[in-house]
Amino acid sequence: MARKLRVTQTRSACGHAKDQGLTVRALGIRKLQHTVEHNDTPQIRGMVFKVRHLVKVEEIN
Repeated sequence: MARKLRVTQTRSACGHAKDQGLTVRALGIRKLQHTVEHNDTPQIRGMVFKVRHLVKVEEIN
């Protein structure tokens, strides 16, 4: 069974670099406190690492 990540936006991307805002959107997050689930892949981990100051991440089994 593939591991999953639950990603929740906790801070606004406004005022940060444009590519960070685009990364949040690419993760599928639409607004503050919105939560999405993704498979735990190196690509998703890289995206989360780039915006780690804007999101909260939980590992789901």
